[in-house]
Amino acid sequence: MTTQRFTPGSAAPPSPPTSHTTLERNAIGTGDLVFFVVAAAAPLTVMAGAAPVAIAMAGRAAPLGYLLSGLLLIVFAAGFTAMSRYVRNAGAFYAYIGRGLGRAAGAGSAYVALLSYNAVEVGLLAVFGRFTASGFSALTGARVPWWAWALAGLAAIALLGYRRVTLSAKVLGAALVLEVLILLVFEAAVCAHGGGPDGPQFGALSPEHLGTAGAGGMFVLSVGAFIGFEATAIYAEEARRPERSVPRATYAAVGFLALFYTFTVWTIVNAYGADRVQAVANGEAGTDMVFAATGRFAGAWAADAMHVLIVTSTFAATLAFHNGATRYFYALGRERLLPRRLGTVTAHSRSPAAAVILQSAIALLVVLATVLTGRDPYAVTFLWTSGTGILGVMLLQALAALAVVGFFRRDRGGLPAWRVVAAPLLAAAGLATVIVLVCADFGLLTSAPTGTNIALLVPLPLAFALGTAVALRIRRRDPRAYRRLTTGETEPAPDPREDGEDAPGDRGDEDR
Repeated sequence: MTTQRFTPGSAAPPSPPTSHTTLERNAIGTGDLVFFVVAAAAPLTVMAGAAPVAIAMAGRAAPLGYLLSGLLLIVFAAGFTAMSRYVRNAGAFYAYIGRGLGRAAGAGSAYVALLSYNAVEVGLLAVFGRFTASGFSALTGARVPWWAWALAGLAAIALLGYRRVTLSAKVLGAALVLEVLILLVFEAAVCAHGGGPDGPQFGALSPEHLGTAGAGGMFVLSVGAFIGFEATAIYAEEARRPERSVPRATYAAVGFLALFYTFTVWTIVNAYGADRVQAVANGEAGTDMVFAATGRFAGAWAADAMHVLIVTSTFAATLAFHNGATRYFYALGRERLLPRRLGTVTAHSRSPAAAVILQSAIALLVVLATVLTGRDPYAVTFLWTSGTGILGVMLLQALAALAVVGFFRRDRGGLPAWRVVAAPLLAAAGLATVIVLVCADFGLLTSAPTGTNIALLVPLPLAFALGTAVALRIRRRDPRAYRRLTTGETEPAPDPREDGEDAPGDRGDEDR
């Protein structure tokens, strides 16, 4: 049994004897990590539920938007995975930014991550309820309110989050295989019919279309389609040989998603014709355009299967983000940036049970608020919370890219400059450009007035400021506790060079 570690001078009672403070070791392999990432991305939900909105905003430019987003994140992954050799913490972005830009900035980023992951998870839970209610009604004729399905899904997700993490991996893996298969059926059917009414439209991948009005709003969805690949680092404490499994899983997941998304969106454009697809996406049947195209090209059975599988897809994505959010709660509780009870795990399953309960309670409150206010679970709860959450993660990615440069500023650890300097700086510049475009076109995503859009964006800087203030308060009251921030239970990580030297970025920065 692992002994609870306390902040010096703390008078808080120890954790109950049934609790531990370390997650299960060596439980997750490279394949499991890939499943977590790709399942969190929810390919079918992205393509059938979100891609029509991206097409409605950017038209034929949408396929290129997904490709460029994937390439940008592969560049980001070069530095991200280099740093993963030295930093292993369940609060991945928090630890990376804290070790590269200073602990106060890391704490601020941790609060942004909590807000963002919670926002995405509750939005996905709402849309899970909506898709399940719609599919169940279409298949059986019976009407069950969306919120009943959402609550049932939340109960199942909480149970899976409470069990061993390997069980979640198996559930995510099964759901992922099925949703990818049905999209491959759709793509093969369109290709078998000559590539659509106008044939293959390779011009849709031309950069000239990126000047289309609404391209900025599209990037919320195209970059957001990859959200969750941070999971490879979030689960590093639970992974087998993380110095190898984390980089491999990151590149495999992002590379697969980039190619798969681009080809699928391009296929959707071809199915309707490049000149007509945007009008269809903006029409009354726009939200069902992928289902309709699947039925037309592959048959009614495929469309029915897609209606069923989008339910499992959104469930898998919600579960993945639920797991990610609980591990942020766990990491911050363990390091006293949140109540320490959140930083414990159960003796049997080694899961962060207190964090699971808190995360589930937050999701429950959002579902109840949506019902009581009569808001639409898709147009409001899903799109509004997803917009905030995705933008928050993009901000974290930009800061993490800069953190890589800061971490390796004195010692590159034998790594090439392109990987730990050039690539991170290029990724930070690209992400900053996309963030500006997203903020400018944020209203196209939410269809909300300016005041509402501001209210959706303001929580991000406020969360960063709050987290920074908490860290600075710890530094003032307990410098030793402040120096332990971002280190977690597994730090310092073993140095892959095995030369006995300190890891890059660890020299002379104890008080940052």
